[in-house]
Amino acid sequence: MSVFSVRNRTFAALLAVAWLVSGCNAAMRMAYENADSFLHWRALSYVPLNGKAADDLDERIDGFLAWHRAKALPQYARLSADAARRVNAGLSPADLVWGYDSFNAQAKESMREAAVCLAPMLDRLTPEQASHLEKRFADDNRKFARENRGSDKERRIRRTRRMVDRLEDWVGKLSKAQIERVKQYSERAPVTQELAERDRKRLQADIMAIIRARDAQKRLPEYLENWERGRDPALAAANKAWRGELDKLLLDIDRMLTAEQRAKAVARLRSFSEDFATLATASADQPRR
Repeated sequence: MSVFSVRNRTFAALLAVAWLVSGCNAAMRMAYENADSFLHWRALSYVPLNGKAADDLDERIDGFLAWHRAKALPQYARLSADAARRVNAGLSPADLVWGYDSFNAQAKESMREAAVCLAPMLDRLTPEQASHLEKRFADDNRKFARENRGSDKERRIRRTRRMVDRLEDWVGKLSKAQIERVKQYSERAPVTQELAERDRKRLQADIMAIIRARDAQKRLPEYLENWERGRDPALAAANKAWRGELDKLLLDIDRMLTAEQRAKAVARLRSFSEDFATLATASADQPRR
């Protein structure tokens, strides 16, 4: 029921597929195996449902997860294996384009399918339920503002820490030179929190208008698949500049990797490929609620 952000969509070719899940393979498997319960709980936190409406939600969640197992997980497995080969050979600009395009396509496909599954239920929401959903969006926006408050300097420091942590999850301890390169990226890339916050509110307002018009089945799948349409040109320009700096960072870090660091990243991606393939079959055999 929430509007899923796809802003973090390119830890580029290196991490594109695996950033969808937890950094720990065991945690990822456990999370996916319990996705139905989590999504049910998460949806009810946005729209209170009970009785037949809650049962209908369960069926729609199960339908989406069945699609995801059959269509998305095998694709994630293939993309992870392909990413491992690319990282093992050394990244090129073309690999980064591949990573961005591959993940973006998968995200859009999943957004559309989720909207198709949920839209009939959204068209039946009462005015009170729609108002509850709108209030939850406002709560999310306040949380986003709290987490991103501070000066540009403070935000750049936090961004440096996050990027260092993410890279070290994948390649191990970074050298001083590698950390310095991350700091340079953080200083050069634009800070976009205010623009992103306005864009969140735009998306939420559009979705609420679709729901209140009881037009979700007709309009929501196409809208979510093309959620970037209508965004502020200033944000589009800032995101382009941010991605340019990220691409430069990833190519430079790739050239700075030790043999051990590269081997760790490749092994991690291969492990994810195996886990996605296993989940695609194992999850389908598990009894649902």
